Parts: sequence; structure tokens; C-alpha cells
Amino acid sequence: MKPLTISEVNDGVYRLLSSQGDHLGNLKLIGGRWKFKAVGYGIQGEVIPGGGPLTERHNSSFDTLDLALISATLLSA
Repeated sequence: MKPLTISEVNDGVYRLLSSQGDHLGNLKLIGGRWKFKAVGYGIQGEVIPGGGPLTERHNSSFDTLDLALISATLLSA
């Protein structure tokens, strides 16, 4: 699978996007660590917090915004 990309929302939040540009969730700076918050979308476009293709990785945390490490962790089987 191709690596993920991030897009800054503000100083403490980044959107995590698939290689196709799909929004998979957010990385939020909480207590000095970056926590992944999975996001899914329903049939009518409604947001499903903790849902989506990376729901099992919801609340994974990282010391830094190392995109290679984040991609490897979130995309591992």
C-alpha cells in the first residue's frame, strides 16, 4: 500500500489522507503525543468518529509526526 500523507488543519491537528486523497482520520496533539483518531463516512456522507478503514488503529499514538513510521504502523496487518 502506498504511504499516507498529512495536511495541516492547525498547530495541533493534521488530517491523515490515503494515497488517493481519502480522509482516514486525524492526528491530534494530546498530552505531548500525536494520537490517531480514525474517521469513517456513512452512505449519506455522515461522519463516523472512530470508523473507517483504520478503525482498528484508532487511538494509536506517536511521539513525532514521522510519516514513514505512522504509515508503517497504521497500514500494518
